[in-house]
Amino acid sequence: MSRAARLLQLLELLRAQRRPLPGPQLAAQAGISLRTLYRDIATLREQGARIEGDPGVGYVLRPGFTLPPLMFSEEELEALVLGARWVASQSADPVLARAAQGVMNRIGATLPEALRMAVETSGLFVPPRSGPCPTAPWLPALRQAVRAEHAVWLEYLDEAGQTTRRRVWPFAVAFFDQARLMAAWCELRQDFRHFRADRVLDLTDTGERYPERRHLLIRRWSVHMGHARHARTADRS
Repeated sequence: MSRAARLLQLLELLRAQRRPLPGPQLAAQAGISLRTLYRDIATLREQGARIEGDPGVGYVLRPGFTLPPLMFSEEELEALVLGARWVASQSADPVLARAAQGVMNRIGATLPEALRMAVETSGLFVPPRSGPCPTAPWLPALRQAVRAEHAVWLEYLDEAGQTTRRRVWPFAVAFFDQARLMAAWCELRQDFRHFRADRVLDLTDTGERYPERRHLLIRRWSVHMGHARHARTADRS
């Protein structure tokens, strides 16, 4: 977890408490050492957070402290909230859905009152899914592998009904309404391949970084897809 994320998490923990919380208990909830807690509280106080208390007494965040709205316009905030609502309601990844809900809670808790009300009453909503959400229990592991640039072992059911096991380099995930699609470099085929969520039988992170950086893979893949689209257009003409 980055330091900025850790400070935000600490603020959320303090905001949820109405009475002083002992330092050791607060540090345990935040998953940090007591020494780090004291240092983070000092940093937040320097940034204007009204945190009262001392070691041995406990800490409490007094009302009135809000984070700056990061200079977002109402349209930008509405876009953020609408996107988070879509992920929370439409995603097959429960971890990502909980994170999206956390984003909405944090936005609501940190905006000034007038701006918060404007966002919450904007009238922009995401309707519930009309059908079952695509099954993809491997999505959390896949997202972690994409983030860390790790190769994964993939057990996959191909179009012919044959099960194959291959090692791939995942670099992108597409979230369509009725499907989830992974883009990866396949060591077996020595080419880019797309894998459908409903055909993935198992996915295991190897913990090993693949030899090419993700942004370079995405660049090569974009060129590859452009050539493929051009070829299809030429075939139809």
